[in-house]
Amino acid sequence: MAKKEISRYAEAGVDIDKGNAFVDAIKPIVASTFRPGVLTGIGGFGGLFALGGGKFQDPVLVSSTDGVGTKLKIAEMCNKHDTIGIDLVAMCVNDIIVCGAHPLFFLDYFATGGLDLGVATDVVKGIAKGCEIAKCSLIGGETAEMPGLYQAGDYDIAGFVVGICERDKLIDGSEISVGDKLIGLASSGVHSNGFSLVRKICFEEMGLSVNDTIDELGCTLGEELLRPTRIYSETLLNLVKNFKVKGLVHITGGGIIDNIPRVLPNGCKAVINKKGWDVLPIFDFLQKNGKISGYEMCRTFNCGIGMVVVVDAKQVDDCMQQLIALGESPYLIGEIDAMKKKDTMAVEVDCG
Repeated sequence: MAKKEISRYAEAGVDIDKGNAFVDAIKPIVASTFRPGVLTGIGGFGGLFALGGGKFQDPVLVSSTDGVGTKLKIAEMCNKHDTIGIDLVAMCVNDIIVCGAHPLFFLDYFATGGLDLGVATDVVKGIAKGCEIAKCSLIGGETAEMPGLYQAGDYDIAGFVVGICERDKLIDGSEISVGDKLIGLASSGVHSNGFSLVRKICFEEMGLSVNDTIDELGCTLGEELLRPTRIYSETLLNLVKNFKVKGLVHITGGGIIDNIPRVLPNGCKAVINKKGWDVLPIFDFLQKNGKISGYEMCRTFNCGIGMVVVVDAKQVDDCMQQLIALGESPYLIGEIDAMKKKDTMAVEVDCG
């Protein structure tokens, strides 16, 4: 029997055979996400997707890329990696849905110091689950072993999504006007923003463990912090079929203060009533124990609102009813007003 050749590359920390085994292991997981239009499986040099079908008369492609920040450290601390991929899909898909785009396909990037097949496969399972929720196909990605750049056990992920929208159905906020109403859709928790501050408060300052049960949260700290980011695409695509949605805002880093102005036309401001929704217990916990001002809370975390919908005042009640029927917990959180000379910000909110 021929002696197996020792791989100098593997000695340096990069195992090509393990990488190939990983691709083979995830092929059925990835294939489960394929929708009409996918032309190739994974393993090639590029993922192919055919627009075709004549469904769109004047199509516009909408793309986004994002990651999940240091929420990855929570997954590592909990040794639970099968939901962080949902967060990855959510962060990308929620960014294109604000334009009214239908998600088509998704690609991921997984970088690590040394490939752990179990961890990497769990991450892809989460990505596939996120794609299933968003009804988009996972058609490709990249796995990179980079010893020396990442410490043992560390990994990072990034996602890329492409969606499609009819040009005359694009939502860009340009039709928002004074008197329009703002509906907030509930978040599941912290989602995927502010985790550097979360970790500082919970682990450095309070000395907590992810396994500690927090009475006011009704679960362990790890369970609360790993709740996946909500994916709003199906809800909102159903809503825009029946109503004129003038603007959509994904509440990510920067909170309501920095994100809402991104869709407002000149001369408009959003007046927000923070008492208009239920602030989730995790945010009260963080604010109290971290001694965070109300303003910083509104600029760092979603505080219980993951997406904002802007509609005409005459449609707001009907929109709320449809959102409830779709399983949402909508809140009437504010309205659009005219900017005044004294205004220094495009969002007016009593942060407490």
